[in-house]
Amino acid sequence: MITGRQLKAARALAGWEQTELAKKSGVAISTVRRMESFDGEIGARTSTLSLIIRALEKAGVEFLNDDRPGVRLRARG
Repeated sequence: MITGRQLKAARALAGWEQTELAKKSGVAISTVRRMESFDGEIGARTSTLSLIIRALEKAGVEFLNDDRPGVRLRARG
């Protein structure tokens, strides 16, 4: 489960604007905006959300989905 707030925070951690996330994930900017506006779990096609998550993970973002969902930057080693 990924929420709109998590997605927005993940994008901020990557240092990207919505347009950059759209470009790097191959998803329309309107889709990125819509997903970030969700209050709670994102209701979207799994494949579309996967493209966005993959782009953010490639930028070093980790999604945390335990009892307190969030995001963080992966440790550089």
